[in-house]
Amino acid sequence: MAEAGRATSLTLRLAVALTLLLAAGGAAVAVAAIAYGRTAAQQSYDRLLIGAARQIAEALTLQDGALYVDIPVAAFELLALAPQDRIVYAVYGPRGELVTGYPGLDGPKPDQALSTGRFTGEPVRFAAVDRRFAERALSGTVRVVVGQTLRARTELTDQITRGALIVVAAAGLLMSGLAVFAVRSSLGPLNRIERVLAARPPADLTPLGVAVPREIGTLVGTLNGFMARIDRQVAATRRLLGDASHQLRTPIAAIRAQAELAAGEPDPDRLRAIALRIHRRAVSLSRLTDQLLNHALIIHRADSVPLDLIDLRRVAMQAAEEIDHDHRAGDEPLRLDLPEEPVMARGDSLSLVEACKNLAANALRHGQAPVVLAVRRAGPLAVLAVQDAGPGIPEDHWPDAATRFARRASVSPTKVGLGLSIVAAVARAHQGEMAFGRTATGTFEARIALPLVAEDQP
Repeated sequence: MAEAGRATSLTLRLAVALTLLLAAGGAAVAVAAIAYGRTAAQQSYDRLLIGAARQIAEALTLQDGALYVDIPVAAFELLALAPQDRIVYAVYGPRGELVTGYPGLDGPKPDQALSTGRFTGEPVRFAAVDRRFAERALSGTVRVVVGQTLRARTELTDQITRGALIVVAAAGLLMSGLAVFAVRSSLGPLNRIERVLAARPPADLTPLGVAVPREIGTLVGTLNGFMARIDRQVAATRRLLGDASHQLRTPIAAIRAQAELAAGEPDPDRLRAIALRIHRRAVSLSRLTDQLLNHALIIHRADSVPLDLIDLRRVAMQAAEEIDHDHRAGDEPLRLDLPEEPVMARGDSLSLVEACKNLAANALRHGQAPVVLAVRRAGPLAVLAVQDAGPGIPEDHWPDAATRFARRASVSPTKVGLGLSIVAAVARAHQGEMAFGRTATGTFEARIALPLVAEDQP
């Protein structure tokens, strides 16, 4: 099925296109060569005809009041250059009477010097030259007509055309060879790309470093971008598998051990304590599983979902609503600090909501009330921030706060997770950054800063 669906070879396409182009050019040149050969032969022999007629006209004399015609030998010597042709001539007096020569010649009309006619059933080319006499014995125009059959002309036309066609054919073959060489040379970079890709191991998704022309450079850039997206997806899958293998094994083993302990515990009080520990570990395991899946989902959406123009106030309100239902610990509500004007940025609403929920949930679990979810403009940036009254993450821990499962990334040394790593991944996917700081009142703030977009920008 895959073989049947293949498109026509690019080499074949170029070869057919160049063949048609050369064939059309060759046909045009052949037509031009035939026309040129016919014209050249016609002009060459027409000059001979006119020269012979002029020589005869110049040899006309008057003797005793009568027109005397002495045909010069030189006139027929010119026409003798075509020995296979027949030559006819006629001299007509002022009144159109035949003075000498062949009667019934179908020569040129009075206002023409050259024409083509027939004589004894054979095509003949005629030339006419007029000579005017102003003598008492003879006054008027004497017309000399010389004709020649077309055999030599046709042969010369064929020779010129044949020579031109041979040159055109040789040039066509040379151009065809050069075209084939040019096509193969032009497609050489594609073959190099194919060889480089075929020689790579399956796990090698690094960018191609093949030197290619500018026109193919765009293709290589697109291919490198495509491989980079695949590499990110593969890396995300590997991280998910590694994190799941590393992080889930311990809590699952602990829950299993606690469950086995509970199965053989006869004391109701100790059984309730074991059940409480099982519950806490199950909640922690559920939260970790959610973070692992959210992290993988966000990495996937970063390469597959286009960024839309969104209002960060809506992101904050949706995150606050979901936090209130799912993540908030204790009775202290999550406060919102939203401006009157929209704060627009390009982003994926689902990813930004998840990142905002992670920041807010982290502050609600580990920070101190009040916890504020704020949206604001900061120069060219659109900021989505979570503030709490606690001490926050120590400043010397800020650089590695987004490291996955780093204990230094949390405000509590007993808490580890993916929350801040998810936030940092979302910020990077939106050409922004996650940062920490202190507000003017000294409260701790974790924020996502994104490029601000004008509200009327498409």
